[in-house]
Amino acid sequence: MSLAALGVSVDLGGRTVVDDVDFRVDGGEVVVLAGPNGAGKSTLLAALAGDVRPRAGEILLDGRALSGYRPADLARRRAVLPQRSTLSFPFTVEDVVRMGRAPWRGRPESVADDEIVAEAMRRTETAAFGARPFPALSGGEQARTALARILAQRSPVLLLDEPTAALDLRHQELVLTTMRERAAAGDAVVVVLHDLGLAAAHADRVYLLARGRVRGHGPPAEVFTEALLSDVYQHEVEVFGHPRTGVPLVLPRRAEAR
Repeated sequence: MSLAALGVSVDLGGRTVVDDVDFRVDGGEVVVLAGPNGAGKSTLLAALAGDVRPRAGEILLDGRALSGYRPADLARRRAVLPQRSTLSFPFTVEDVVRMGRAPWRGRPESVADDEIVAEAMRRTETAAFGARPFPALSGGEQARTALARILAQRSPVLLLDEPTAALDLRHQELVLTTMRERAAAGDAVVVVLHDLGLAAAHADRVYLLARGRVRGHGPPAEVFTEALLSDVYQHEVEVFGHPRTGVPLVLPRRAEAR
């Protein structure tokens, strides 16, 4: 399973938001899209999902243009977690998670729906409040419920937009550890992250974007350099190797404490 962007440009509101980007993720990988606000990360993810049409270039899923897939076929091949999940009707948490099984309705795979939904809720620690209405949840609980929905979808490409933004430290690790497990099982995972420490700890490769263009690409240890990050974020940063793992730790450079 692979997902690729070839020379993709996307215009929104009369301006170019993604500019001539090449991108690829293969099964077995966690790839992170990083960069400052307005860099084009979410727009690129939307283009990869087929939710935004590029002005130029092409998106290929397993070597085939996204436009060549029917909506139900596409939903069985890729699952999307947006930044925000809003529901006005008071569906229960279990109802929301079960929505992830919709692409499989009427197919042989649907016989395992109950088991798959239960496993997704167990993995995201949402089973304890499965009967509660989604709108009554905290932001973090809603985020975990939305994650359970895409896990229940059982699509081999997972696209997640800032899945850790509303979560505490423990549940941030739960989400990204789960994504690493999905990659180890053969899925292709793309995650938009602002936290460079999380990206460095969990990503196989990183695409660092700024002003719609890729400024760096490769393993985090190669991309997350002080010079490049300071330039991209327009703020001086320091990069240290973790004393035990060697994983890069990225901190803003601050004046010495007085």
